[in-house]
Amino acid sequence: MDKQSLWYLENIDMKGMLDPEKMAENHSDSSNHRTFKKSEYIYMPDEHADKVFFINEGRIKIGTYSETGKEITKSILTHGEVFGELSLIGETKRKDFAIAMEETSVYIMSVDEMKSMMKKHSTLSLFMMNIIGSRVLEMEQRLESLVFKDSRTRIVEFLENLAKKKGQRIGYEMLVRKFLTHQEIANLTATSRQTVTTVLNELRTKNILTFNRQRLLIRDMELLRTEAKLD
Repeated sequence: MDKQSLWYLENIDMKGMLDPEKMAENHSDSSNHRTFKKSEYIYMPDEHADKVFFINEGRIKIGTYSETGKEITKSILTHGEVFGELSLIGETKRKDFAIAMEETSVYIMSVDEMKSMMKKHSTLSLFMMNIIGSRVLEMEQRLESLVFKDSRTRIVEFLENLAKKKGQRIGYEMLVRKFLTHQEIANLTATSRQTVTTVLNELRTKNILTFNRQRLLIRDMELLRTEAKLD
């Protein structure tokens, strides 16, 4: 089970809790269901942080801008994932932006309502704290990777982590649906699109994985881990 997927919690009926019709009946102003068009911003840096978002369908890119205006991609989120969660632990203004990468529908909840739900459901509270902690740890690991590891290693480790988080085991293989573009991987690993293409083609030649625009199939996770250790 994807640890960051809110929709598959065994102990909480999140679909029931976040059903837009029920939300509209019980909470007319504090939450809603909305669809964003491709390239439409959900929020921008410095905007007031008073909502939490849950992705129903589509993809969201979370990122920021450097002092020179360069876009930095922090994460790409899909169905069942949550974003804007730092508002639950004191963020008052957004430090990042969130933008729809395709037509995307989300549930939007006020921070106050989310905190109220967390008080009523301890499992939800623990789950949200786990998400926040996991993402902080991921950012620390990513920074360490940028400082101490070369581009090839960063790409290979990214593929391994992607399979762990979003892959579906099929026999001895791991399948990732809706595979990212080479440019998206480059943005997430601070490398170039050409380097990503070179590494992916090399791994495919070694029969460690296969890929196309729709999916990634890792044939041997152990061999992929070994590749990450090669200079």
